[in-house]
Amino acid sequence: MRKLPTDLAARLRDLVRLSPVVTDLANRFEAAGHQIYLVGGSVRDALLGRLGADLDLATDARPEEVLEIVRPWSDAHWIVGIAFGTVGAQKRKVRLEITTFRGERYREDSRNPEVHHVPTIEADLARRDFTINAMALRLPDRTFVDPHGGLADLAAKRLRTPLTPAESFSDDPLRMLRAARFVAALGVSPDAGVVDAMRAQRSRLGIVSAERIRDELTKILESPAPSKGLDLATQTGLSEQFLPELPALRLEQDPVHRHKDVYRHTLAVVDKIAASDPESEPDTVLRMAALLHDVGKPATRRFEGEGGVSFHHHEVVGAQIAERRLRELRFPKDFADPVVALIEMHLRFHTFRLGWTDSAVRRYVRDAGGLLDRLNRLVRADCTTRNPFRARQLSSAMDELEARIAHLAAEEDLKRIRPPLDGHEVMSRLGVPPGPVIGEALHHLLDLRLERGEIPREEALRLLDEWAAERGLGAR
Repeated sequence: MRKLPTDLAARLRDLVRLSPVVTDLANRFEAAGHQIYLVGGSVRDALLGRLGADLDLATDARPEEVLEIVRPWSDAHWIVGIAFGTVGAQKRKVRLEITTFRGERYREDSRNPEVHHVPTIEADLARRDFTINAMALRLPDRTFVDPHGGLADLAAKRLRTPLTPAESFSDDPLRMLRAARFVAALGVSPDAGVVDAMRAQRSRLGIVSAERIRDELTKILESPAPSKGLDLATQTGLSEQFLPELPALRLEQDPVHRHKDVYRHTLAVVDKIAASDPESEPDTVLRMAALLHDVGKPATRRFEGEGGVSFHHHEVVGAQIAERRLRELRFPKDFADPVVALIEMHLRFHTFRLGWTDSAVRRYVRDAGGLLDRLNRLVRADCTTRNPFRARQLSSAMDELEARIAHLAAEEDLKRIRPPLDGHEVMSRLGVPPGPVIGEALHHLLDLRLERGEIPREEALRLLDEWAAERGLGAR
């Protein structure tokens, strides 16, 4: 987090100068007799020197009055959130969400927050999640409004709520998961009362929709230090409510059976992936695969002689668990499928690393397909051993594998490996119609291609004839 400037007024002037669109809009609201404020995360991010082009504003104008002002002025506008008091607008490249002063509250048994309008900006700010998001800048005169000490908390990297934590989390239980997100994204430390309230009210997260939880989990993973947020969610019992597989990784240790803490290992793997991502392009699929790659271990843990422990086939079991959990959290299939595939394949490297034949390399590359680079990154990050000799061994083995892949790729198009014959050629050669036998033949030929490398067409026809003869099929 950047240090806050000593001259706050100068920073606020810079903020407005960086967003002339906002000044223009504010003048229009003032001319119409309405107040408008830059609020929430936009003010926080401006103070941190990283204001973007998506801005949040609050106003005393009702949604229909907001529409009257922005409709003739904006390049585009939308009313998807108008039932909750929000009108969206875009002017040039700046996107604006303009919301009538409001508060939100969940009933005890409701999955949907009730929204009610409030009369002042102070009342609006009081119902926001945290003090660092409860600051406002009145426009166009640039009056700074901070009734709950958000500026001091931001400077101290402290996470507090404007009301009591119990009131704040009762208003919207998702705020408990947002606390974890801000810990991960901003490096703030939660106030003791915040942590206590998270523990006390963790079961309230059960009334929040899976989609909202999914979005917050995604933001935690996309933050610079995901492990901090994930650990807070786990230590307070919050993760039990939406991702029970994570705390289950804290495998108990005893004097007889001592082994690695899989939970801490998992957090380390996620952070290693995050550290290797470009800051503006987090690979959420890969980070999720890192988070879930060992979730099959508790179900497959077996104790062996002399204090040993094994997790045979935990990658297969883990892929199944991950698929189910991602489905329950409403992640789309095009997100979940690659996550599950990476988990299922993440041990392939260890299976082959003692002796990589050309055939094994081809199969590894073909099975990974478009996930090859991600798979290799996951394999590297999965090495969190403190044993320097073992770490060098694994790194060297991975270097060797990638060199082998590059060497073979220069000779063959590994990612586009196909059987040496196509389905029509197989049907013509065997004199049989379309059916399961054609797929079996193509699978056999693909296995031979992976094993031997390039196969000339005449050789492929001979091999097909041999395969057909063994099965009593009528090859020519």
